[in-house]
Amino acid sequence: MPGASRYDTVEVLQAILSAAIVVTLLTSAVIVLGWGRQPVQGPIPLSLLGFMALLFTSGLDVGLIMLPLTEFPVYAREPAYAFANPLAIAFGSWGFLVWGFYFLTTFYFLAVEPRVRLFELPQVKFVNNVVIVGTCAFTAHLLLQNLPFYVPSIGEPARYGVVALAVLLSVLTSTHIRYVRVLSVWSMWLFGALVAAMWLASGMGVGGFVSSAADIGPYFTNLPRFVSPISDYHAFYLFWWFSWSIMIGQFVSRFVGGMRTWHLAVSLLVIPSIPLAAWFSVLYFYYRQGATVHPVLTVAMVAVGILFVINSLDSLIRLYSDNLGLTARRLGTARYVAAHWLLMYALVLAFQFTPLQIEWIGLVVIGLYAAVYGLLLRAVWRRD
Repeated sequence: MPGASRYDTVEVLQAILSAAIVVTLLTSAVIVLGWGRQPVQGPIPLSLLGFMALLFTSGLDVGLIMLPLTEFPVYAREPAYAFANPLAIAFGSWGFLVWGFYFLTTFYFLAVEPRVRLFELPQVKFVNNVVIVGTCAFTAHLLLQNLPFYVPSIGEPARYGVVALAVLLSVLTSTHIRYVRVLSVWSMWLFGALVAAMWLASGMGVGGFVSSAADIGPYFTNLPRFVSPISDYHAFYLFWWFSWSIMIGQFVSRFVGGMRTWHLAVSLLVIPSIPLAAWFSVLYFYYRQGATVHPVLTVAMVAVGILFVINSLDSLIRLYSDNLGLTARRLGTARYVAAHWLLMYALVLAFQFTPLQIEWIGLVVIGLYAAVYGLLLRAVWRRD
């Protein structure tokens, strides 16, 4: 039966996903235990603040701003999430443990790839860049999907126009690494200002904030549950994190300042989780109180969400354009902007009007992980 066939397929995909998560987390643990004191540094080292700003704004996208208020009711309603409150579930989809993916790939591109150069192999390089391009487009597609929730009056031409403009600005800022770095720092400060403004407008005060934030606790007491998919929607998140992981590791590894490996692991797991926890706690207060977000703050959320789209896209466009040699210096600025804008926007429309899904890209990345593990093991076996 078609239904049974689909159910079997979902089970197989989730089993692959669970196995991939266990392997990556175990690998991360082995790296910290075995090479935790090894110093690591990228070719363009930044201060810890600059590095974390770049990581936070490049490694997250518009979904962080726009999805939580739409998801809290789902987490409260669905039986699969009954073991914890909606805030703990939402935080589990974005914070702490999932940043272990980024640690693993960042360490790989700092300490392993320079020696083995697997990502210079033509087949690996091709698949990697396909993943980067596809995931870039999905980020902009999320903005296209979620704009009507925050701006109900927006018409279709305006909605597609806003996304087209965001993609254009992303391509423009990707033309120089200086723009990427400056925009990342400003985005982090503006995100902090948005959290503060939402907190002040809510009237929750310090006590209300602490009470709301305490609801994150069940995430940590139920941490093993988040290692494998809780539901199809949680699987979507995990595939999404996989799709981001290799390219984020490639990009941010360039900017790691001199630190030990275990410092890098702690920084990636803990530091981004703090602003995430603050943001989700404030939004959860709005949800629990049934409060309406002031229109001015709604506009601010949309603006910061668009800025996150630009931040995510410009760093990744720069990454794949460098990988493929399709840089502004080689093509000229006008041709560079036109080519990358057309490519990105065409793929945004593909996500909108074709069956293309981010889960497919995440599955390709898991396959890429498997290929890299296999190539590394073969190299070690041949050396022995």
